Amino acid sequence: MSPVVLISIAAFVGMAALIGGLAFVMKDFGSSTAEERLDVLAGLKTPELESHGLLKDEIVKEGVSGFSALFSGISRRFTNLSLLFEQSDSPIKPDTFYMISFGLGLGGMAIAFLLRTPLPLVPLAGVVLGSIPLVWLLLRRRSRFNKFAKQLPDALELVARALRAGHSLASGLHVVVEELPSPISHEFAMVHEEQNLGIPIEQALKSMLKRMPNLDLKFFVTAVTIQRQTGGDLAEILDKIGHIIRERFKILGQVQALTGEGRISGVVLMALPIALFFVVWHMNPSYVMLLFTDELGRKMIAAAAVLQVMGAIAIKKIINIKV
Repeated sequence: MSPVVLISIAAFVGMAALIGGLAFVMKDFGSSTAEERLDVLAGLKTPELESHGLLKDEIVKEGVSGFSALFSGISRRFTNLSLLFEQSDSPIKPDTFYMISFGLGLGGMAIAFLLRTPLPLVPLAGVVLGSIPLVWLLLRRRSRFNKFAKQLPDALELVARALRAGHSLASGLHVVVEELPSPISHEFAMVHEEQNLGIPIEQALKSMLKRMPNLDLKFFVTAVTIQRQTGGDLAEILDKIGHIIRERFKILGQVQALTGEGRISGVVLMALPIALFFVVWHMNPSYVMLLFTDELGRKMIAAAAVLQVMGAIAIKKIINIKV
């Protein structure tokens, strides 16, 4: 195998390791035991499905023709990506998103080639530019989740007040749609519309929970499901849930302040090796190229990528405090 090919592979592996490390830092690892038990109580999982892991997402997609049909076929195979578009309320369709990403990737490689960038960095430029739409989509979903979580206590209080005034649960959901802004008004409007079309309100709430995987929302859905089966004062339960959510936000703010130094340290430690690589490459390219042309250098790069991922996981475990 030629040195050029080895250099390209090493650059691609290094960038993939960096993206994986950043994903470990930003992503929440799985569901907690409490969340899984709430899934069972709310009906999102059954013990049989939970034991075999057979829960699947159902995404309805429109067929398209022409060149974009290829990307639509790819999107149908990745239901998690389709759910990501729904959770982020993306203004563009999945097939358009894939075409934009593919075009940016090719454009990045073309620009790097025209600028006479060293060959190992050409695929790296394509990966960086091609991942920009995905980063934008993840940030959009994260922002929407945060807004929904902050609006949820007010929504639960409005529903509780409507129930005390003698309204039904569906009317209480409609009050939230009229009084609160998006995204919570949009999600509750979908629930209200689905139950108007004949879908049981418990099932409509479970669909909203699938779109907005929030632990506090799971408490709400579980409370409604149990109350519809056994009865009880739902308004009082919603008031208590809202109070608990507000107290959790206070504690979470303190935790964020105490772990701020750790989070900043993680970002710096992840970005510093990459930044130093480009600085040294700009000052003395032949010195840096030894990492790609020499066998010991390639081993050092592979070890550095593994250590980067391990460091990201360790920092994530330290700063990820459940509240």
